[in-house]
Amino acid sequence: MDTSKMIKAYCLKTKEKDVPMHNAVISKTARGGYIAKGDDGKGNKMSAILGEEKALQAIKDGVAKQEF
Repeated sequence: MDTSKMIKAYCLKTKEKDVPMHNAVISKTARGGYIAKGDDGKGNKMSAILGEEKALQAIKDGVAKQEF
């Protein structure tokens, strides 16, 4: 899979920035925003708050699944 289109987030466990998120699932928050939840490929859980445009583009590109 092309990692340039993948959602990138901060991994709290390893303290790394811009880590590609694997198995991403995008859902809507209670206030109408978008959040992506997934892992870093090593089993460490990650999450990232996204804007509407970036969230919908990730679903369209096939790098994330839609939960809402």
